[in-house]
Amino acid sequence: MSKLTETFTNIFKIQELRERIFFTAALLIIVRLGSHVTLPGVDARVLSDYMRRSSEGSLFGLYDLFVGGAFSNAAVFALGIMPYISSSIVIQLLGAVVPYFQKLQKEGEDGRKKITQYTRYGTVGICLLQASGVVVKLQSTVTPQGPIVPAVIGGFGFALSTIIILTAGTVFMMWLGEQITERGIGNGISLIIFIGIIARFPNSLLDEYQLIVAGRNIIIELVILALMGVIVAGVVLVTQGTRRIPVQYAKRVIGRKVYGGVTQYIPLRVNTAGVMPIIFAQAIMFVPQIVFQFFPDSEFVDTLNRQWFSYDSWTYSLLYGLMIVFFTYFYTAIAFNPKDVADNMKKQGGFIPGIRPGTHTADFVDNILTKITLPGSIFLAIVAILPTLMSKVGGVTPGFAQFFGGTSLLIIVGVALDTLQQVESHLLMRHYDGFMKSGKLRGRRG
Repeated sequence: MSKLTETFTNIFKIQELRERIFFTAALLIIVRLGSHVTLPGVDARVLSDYMRRSSEGSLFGLYDLFVGGAFSNAAVFALGIMPYISSSIVIQLLGAVVPYFQKLQKEGEDGRKKITQYTRYGTVGICLLQASGVVVKLQSTVTPQGPIVPAVIGGFGFALSTIIILTAGTVFMMWLGEQITERGIGNGISLIIFIGIIARFPNSLLDEYQLIVAGRNIIIELVILALMGVIVAGVVLVTQGTRRIPVQYAKRVIGRKVYGGVTQYIPLRVNTAGVMPIIFAQAIMFVPQIVFQFFPDSEFVDTLNRQWFSYDSWTYSLLYGLMIVFFTYFYTAIAFNPKDVADNMKKQGGFIPGIRPGTHTADFVDNILTKITLPGSIFLAIVAILPTLMSKVGGVTPGFAQFFGGTSLLIIVGVALDTLQQVESHLLMRHYDGFMKSGKLRGRRG
């Protein structure tokens, strides 16, 4: 029996882990089912044809990728989990500038519960705004096959019911994500996004295959696939990359035992923020598109959208890349506090060789973290805009380009590593071998 086969067999020998995996799978199936239940009053056939022609390679096409096709289906889960992500961004931004939220972040479990509650309220508010934009778009769009929403159905009743259904759908998905985090294998929100992206992969491969059937040189396709493999390897390398800082602990005699006197390491990750900067930046870039839906007949808004916020425009790529760099530093500052690390080291009698404890240690760690975060953030920005480049320059289909790089690939790699790390921790706790023959698999927060 091979090492990998034995590891997967061990997974299902552990009752708790087996139950967590089955529970997670069941909830993800519910998410996928909800992505195919069309809103009442919407002509699904007309909508599907319209979205296929208008969203390919657009920002809404990318949004549809995140929600696993639910947006193009006008499904009850059409808004996906992105309103929750947007609300989380707002709350975390407030935590950086508003004293009240800063205080909540330091209050431990009670503070975390209040922040979670405010995030949920914010999610509902954002859902109401986005759902209103979707309603305006659905009722104002008329295709050659006819209107998406028949005139006899549209009106205030349709608008109200659609807003309620879409908001309830996102709130339900948010609850499912929390259940996966608590009772499943963790990272519930990320897994919901992950499963939505993966669900579109077979169709994207089929579209690329159609290009070969239509006459594309097979050598070009092989080169594209090889380049994709190199990019995937680079993403894994950066995701797992760390800079280790040596920490020496002084010897302490407690009773008859001697403690300390050993060298350990602080692993500073090249990409401490993981995939969150990509999700944050993407959520912000969705906001103008939602607002523009309220002005379907405005020529000025249409021009502004095409020139500045069109998914395939250079200005969009530039703004998107800059926001990723900013959010990488922002989220790193939230996730890793050099001052707390320095204080804990000082309490435990640890010190970095050649650096004085306390403030000097905090400054030293902060300086190194700032330096290694810069290339990590630039790498994230480059990978994030690769789909646009490959689609425009390389002739790759827009759907497959999303898996070539960009947000999709980063989320897939990051969530896959996190999930494997969660499973491996369960295996190692019960003295089973993990996925790695030596060392330990590190997730994004490992």
